[in-house]
Amino acid sequence: MGTVTIGVSIAVPEPHGSLLQERRAGFGDPAASGIPTHVTLLPPTEVEQSALPAIETHLVEVAAAGRPFSMRLNGTGTFRPLSPVVFVQVVEGAEACTWLQKQVRDASGPVARELQFPYHPHVTVAHGIDDEAMDRAFEELAEYEAQWPCTGFALYEQGADGVWRRLRDYVFGGAVVPPQASHVERGPLPAC
Repeated sequence: MGTVTIGVSIAVPEPHGSLLQERRAGFGDPAASGIPTHVTLLPPTEVEQSALPAIETHLVEVAAAGRPFSMRLNGTGTFRPLSPVVFVQVVEGAEACTWLQKQVRDASGPVARELQFPYHPHVTVAHGIDDEAMDRAFEELAEYEAQWPCTGFALYEQGADGVWRRLRDYVFGGAVVPPQASHVERGPLPAC
């Protein structure tokens, strides 16, 4: 069957998601068009395709235990010089994101894994571009703010074209929403 690369994230809803994705592209980040705006819960992870049903069952259980929470973004931050990333900060909802990502990566589950860096919920707006563009992203979005009720998360798969596509939505309380045929959304992730 082979392997696939998956990720789990919280999508930033409209109009905020498109606006931040457009800004990311405007800063010169070539990956922007294939990465919808998100908060990562499971970074890109290679798994056997045959493991997807078990992973989906696990995510249903994680969602069933979750509850809606308020998510608020405000201001910018950076991981430089450790990692070439500028992001919009999660200033409300970070604790819930931290809990969720631990549940997704739980050692007893099908996607147990260690992280390269300590978990820090954020929304990437520039990654791996020149320093001048990174500085511009940091400065131009310093006053950015958005807020919404977070009601779940999604499973994404990275295609051979590098684009992330949403496979399933998981709504807190345990509902699973299959993708709509006309609504294949480019999903998140790269290594942020």
